[in-house]
Order: sequence, then structure tokens, then C-alpha cells
Amino acid sequence: MHGRETMVKCKAARSQEALASIAVSDAVKCDIVRSAIRAGYLGDNREIVSFVVPASIVRTIRSLHEAFPKHFQHTFAAKANTMRGALDLVRRAGMGCEVASPGELEQAIRAGFKAKAIVYDEPSKTRRVLEKALAMGISLNIDNFQEFERVAALVKRTKSRSRIGFRINPQVGAGSITAMSTATKTSKFGTALEDDGSRDRLLETYLANDWLSSVHTHIGSQGCDMPLMIAGIRKLMDFAKAVNAAAGRRRIAVIDIGGGLPVNFESEEVTPTFDEYAGRLKAEVPELFTGEFVVKTEFGRSIFAKNGFIAAKVEYTKTSGGRRIAISHAGAQIATRTVFMPKLWALRVSVLDAAGNAKTGPRELQDIAGPCCFAGDVVAQERLLPVMEPGDFVVLHDTGAYYFSNPFFYNSLPASAVLGANLTADGSVRFDVWREQQSCDDILAVLG
Repeated sequence: MHGRETMVKCKAARSQEALASIAVSDAVKCDIVRSAIRAGYLGDNREIVSFVVPASIVRTIRSLHEAFPKHFQHTFAAKANTMRGALDLVRRAGMGCEVASPGELEQAIRAGFKAKAIVYDEPSKTRRVLEKALAMGISLNIDNFQEFERVAALVKRTKSRSRIGFRINPQVGAGSITAMSTATKTSKFGTALEDDGSRDRLLETYLANDWLSSVHTHIGSQGCDMPLMIAGIRKLMDFAKAVNAAAGRRRIAVIDIGGGLPVNFESEEVTPTFDEYAGRLKAEVPELFTGEFVVKTEFGRSIFAKNGFIAAKVEYTKTSGGRRIAISHAGAQIATRTVFMPKLWALRVSVLDAAGNAKTGPRELQDIAGPCCFAGDVVAQERLLPVMEPGDFVVLHDTGAYYFSNPFFYNSLPASAVLGANLTADGSVRFDVWREQQSCDDILAVLG
């Protein structure tokens, strides 16, 4: 499906429990790296490789479906991983697709998603993309009243099957990462619910336009805890009920509650779980569970993050000012958020030896620097780790979402290869290529 395949036998025996888990354990990652080294995918001339474990992603999606009733329709936030292999996988696992750009829309179409399974959320939709979405019957979340006027004019000329509604900002505040919080008082996203006159204007707009049949919110994509998320969804539900009560019938039939379930980057543990989130929602917004509304979700990071990782070779080590520094091939080009916002996007790291075994021995405080030509290109600072040597590998955990799928072409560094690692009960790993390592010609063609 994604290119050539290679099967490698791994000595480490994996338990059935590990094969059934919904996240990839650190021990299994060592198995995968060892297998990749043996197969020639990682090492000299292949200094950095990214991995995804498709079976664990499928199990994660299964846990999502099992946590919620059948009238919940789950879409995958394509921005978390827009690779063709990722979208193929989530589609086959029963998810729809939420997209936020023309490129993401085109990738979703190429990955085989039906129009009715796609939700379009871009805040700066052009007339051209609106016409395309309406013609195909793709669901639209309108960002603002100016966009509403544009959509209204197009709806008059077309008989669209699209589900259309406003993205509403419930203005419930920011989480721990302000840049990821989309429900602040002055957020760039959505139509403010609590600004003077806005609630009444929204209500009047829904009542005057029969083709508005959905409503949407999204509180943030990391750093927003469940109480904050649920507070926003509660306000969205109250607004939907107010519209339906004023209309005397069910005018709003679809409620899109977005995604944003936070991911635990501090350990292997998967927390919070979809079960926990569903339980909290049922207790505080029980109307979501009655079947009165079709409920859509837009999870992304929580599907992929803990089911992918990066392995990069250590090229050199040195000491500067008494600090040990390992210079690896993983930096801002693949861990952009971590490099530029290290306190907010800290990643767990592990050190493996040249054969892919967990490194042992004395531990010292060390920095792990990347290949980019600026001083801040450091993916981990002052970490107590086994002393690194040239030829070792560093593993950046929980990077299946937003990291290697969104490369940063600083210094014209190529995007890494991405391998799907398929585990078998007999201790084998079968690799299939989701993306080949970019060549120098590839990256220069992109840059123009």
C-alpha cells in the first residue's frame, strides 16, 4: 500500500498484552528500532527515521468507538497527520476526516473519504473552496458573519447537500498553552458567543435560514483540561437547545464538539482515556447521549501521538562549559514546537546504543541538539541520561502527531522517512514505507 515491505525477525519476545495495547510501549519501540537497523532502514546514510504502529492506531480508534454511542460520528483532525498512509488508515478504521485547508481537503479526497464524511473548518475559506465544498456536499463550519454572507449567496444558487452551521467561540478561557487555546475572549477562531449582541444575532440568523442545521465548537488542541472543554460544550448545547426551542422544532440536528483531548507526554501511560472523557461528558452534558442530536468529534493528537516516535543517530558528542552535548539528526526540522517552545512541548527521550538496545551505564546531565544552524536547536536540555557516544540513537517519544508529518524545511533539511511498523506475535516486524527519505533533489524541488 505504501511502498516496499521488509520483514525482520526480532529477538525480543512481545507478549500478547503488548500487541493488544492502545499505545506503543518503550520496550516495543526498542524492538522496532533494532529491527530497522538490521533491515538497513536506520544507520549510516539513514540517520533519522520516523515510525508509526498502525495496529496500535486501529486499537486506539476502536477504543474511541467503544467509548461513545453509535450516534457519535468521529472525524480525524487531518492536521495532526495529513500523510496519505495516516488518512487511509483512519478511514478504514471507520473515522471521517476534519480538514482545515485546500491541501488537507484534497488529501482526504485522494484517501477515499466520501464527501459526507468530511468536515471543512478552515477560518479563511475562499469563494473557490466554498463552491467546491458545497458542490460536493461536504459539511461546513462557518467562522464568522462575513463568511456567512458569502455562503448564503452561494446556497441560493446551488442545491447543496452540505450540513452547514457556525463555529461558535464559547469564550470559556485558555488552557495551559495559550497558543493552543481556541476559546479565549479574543480568539481568532469562530463567532464569539458572549460579545454584545452576538448571541441574539446568531439566534436570529439560525431562525431566518433553514439551511443552517449544525453548530460547532473546539476549545483547543492541547493544554485544555476536561473541565474547560466540557464548559465550552455545555454552552454550545445550551445555544442549540435555545435555537430549537425558539423555532418550535429541531432546527439544529448536528452538534460538533471538536477534539482536543490532551495527551500525556510525561510517561507511557495513556491518560485521559476516551472512556474517561465520555463519562465526564455524559455526566455534565447528558443531552449529547440521548440520540436527539448527531454528535461529531474531531480527535487528532489523541489518535496518533502515542503511536509514533522518531529515532535519530547521534553524530558527535562534546563538552561545552562543563555541559555534555550530543549532536543528533533530530532538531527543529522535525520537532519544531519542542525546539521553539521547550517548556510547553517537552518530549520524553530515550538513548539506545548503536545496535538499538537501551543504553545503560553512568548517567549525566546532557543536552540533545539538532542539526539546524541556530543556537536554540535543542530538543532536550539538561536531561539525566546515560552518557551518549557517536553512533548511539536518541528516541523522541509520542511524536506520531504534528511532528514528522509536518516537517519544517529550515536549512533545506529533507523530511525523514516514515515507516509503518507492523508487529506480529512471533516477534517479527514488517515495515512498509509511508514516506521515503527526501533526497537533496526532492527538497530543492519543493523550495523552488
